[in-house]
Amino acid sequence: MTEIVSSRESAVAPLSSPPRASAMRGHRNCLHCILPPHVMKKLLDSEDSEIRQAALDTIVASEQLRGERNVRTLFASSSGPADGRRTIFACNGSTDLLSAELARSEDGAPSGDGSVNRAFDGLGKTYQFYKSVLGRNSIDDRGMRLNGYVHYGRRYNNAFWDGDEMVFGDGDGKLFTDFTQSLDVIGHELTHGVTQFTAGLVYHKQPGALNESMSDVFGSLIKQWSLKQSAKEADWKVGAEIFTPKIGKDCLRSLKEPGSAYDNPYLGKDPQPNHMKKYVQLADDGAHDWGGVHINSGIPNKAFYLTATKIGGNAWEAPGHIWYQALKASSDQTNFQQFADMTAVQAGVLHGANSAEQTAVVAAWNEVGIRVQVQAAASGRIAEDASHENLSDTLALLLGKVEVIQAQLRKLNGDADEGRKVA
Repeated sequence: MTEIVSSRESAVAPLSSPPRASAMRGHRNCLHCILPPHVMKKLLDSEDSEIRQAALDTIVASEQLRGERNVRTLFASSSGPADGRRTIFACNGSTDLLSAELARSEDGAPSGDGSVNRAFDGLGKTYQFYKSVLGRNSIDDRGMRLNGYVHYGRRYNNAFWDGDEMVFGDGDGKLFTDFTQSLDVIGHELTHGVTQFTAGLVYHKQPGALNESMSDVFGSLIKQWSLKQSAKEADWKVGAEIFTPKIGKDCLRSLKEPGSAYDNPYLGKDPQPNHMKKYVQLADDGAHDWGGVHINSGIPNKAFYLTATKIGGNAWEAPGHIWYQALKASSDQTNFQQFADMTAVQAGVLHGANSAEQTAVVAAWNEVGIRVQVQAAASGRIAEDASHENLSDTLALLLGKVEVIQAQLRKLNGDADEGRKVA
């Protein structure tokens, strides 16, 4: 049967597809928005005309930026490492980033604009988290500049990382407020950049859901680290601060209880599953969130929460390091099972086989319906390491042969010189 996409679905769907395997790692051509398509679709269906119009304006502005990015990339500077230097620009209601005004730089004084300062501080805290906790020098681990744009559009209900910079809307004032209010949203979006420069997880189905989960996990860790909260003390919510009082105490996602983040007439009910038996099968297109990347991310989110609370203490320590190393060891097509196996392997590498940390990781994934196969993952890692060792041995052998040939040539040249002298 031919699938019919309604006008509302096509409005929510991105005009351009997200990058596939060959285009993702280290490339900057995809918008990662904190508000998922199913929320935007619900807002388009609102009985409130102002909410509907704000949602439509947000979608139109996002699509306009997608088109402009190809042009702006041609003029992007190729400046060297900058140690994460921050620059904040003010769009002042415009959707043209090229016309934005400089509002604050790394060496400048604080602004009189709260949005500017919050964006500046959020970028800084995210940089410091990755630098001091994980030893990573900015998004690309090479000191990439961190640029932020505030007051994007009018009543713009979103914030996003587009592969080059962070962009923040002011919200519609009815449901959403200024998106710079939430540190975990900033951390979430910038972590899309980290994923972009490490595993490069494609934005489709399970790899895409892992991409979203990485951002939820590290966005939460950045907030917990900033507040010095233990895993037990943390609320494990993402985006609670971007809602107006009209929405109350809801949030965008809950790592502790996926599916419980919100339940109200404006947004509907949080559709995230917390177990593989509830995995949501969706079409792999923009109208269906590329296979539900913002929905099925609830499963690995829950696995991380369980790991962190089973280990105890600060989640950015052992659990965060395990997940980070697993991310770096992943490929652009890594699925849930493969990532789960890799986290168990990394727990063993960092803390020892059958350690409390590895046991916690295995138990956590088991509770969300994924049975970890430590031996299979470890065998694959050993085989990969062995192949690298074999390659090194082959190169060493070839270099040895080259040196022998060079010595023989030198001897022949020397003999020839002696012959010429005798003659």
